[in-house]
Amino acid sequence: MAKQTKTTTEETKKTVQPGKTQVAAKPEANTIGTRVSELREFFEQSKGELKKVVWPTRKEVTATTIAVLVVVALMGIFLGVVDSLLSKLIQVVLS
Repeated sequence: MAKQTKTTTEETKKTVQPGKTQVAAKPEANTIGTRVSELREFFEQSKGELKKVVWPTRKEVTATTIAVLVVVALMGIFLGVVDSLLSKLIQVVLS
């Protein structure tokens, strides 16, 4: 049988992140001002992330759009043929 030992909060803090102790965050006041500043910070960070995005060129968008349309058309034709064949097969089996 394994021996159970009690751990103190200090031991727990040390085992969470080696070399660092975890400090409980102070609860902030839930005011409109803090909400507005959090929202502003969110949008500023979002704007910064959008600047990092590598947007595709018009040529790339056109090529991928055409590829998607061709694949969709081919799959539509394939599924239509399979559906038609299965319908005829079921009619033959049931009649």
